Amino acid sequence: MRALLILGCLVLVVIALSRLPSSLRGRLPSAPPRRDELVKDPVCQTYVLMSRAIRGEAGGAPTYFCSRECAARYQQGERRA
Repeated sequence: MRALLILGCLVLVVIALSRLPSSLRGRLPSAPPRRDELVKDPVCQTYVLMSRAIRGEAGGAPTYFCSRECAARYQQGERRA
């Protein structure tokens, strides 16, 4: 019997909290979802996560590399391994 009383009180508390305005609930602002996509290294043709890639520019467009070595080879004119 005591368990049902406690359960009933908990349900009432949850209902009361769900009706509060969001500014009073103390919600954290939601961050935009982070999308990490695969990019292709133009030298060795491997795919690497954009967040971990070495970024360079070629003709004003961003170019991504799997390593500093591939970036250096790209600058020397080497395009494929």
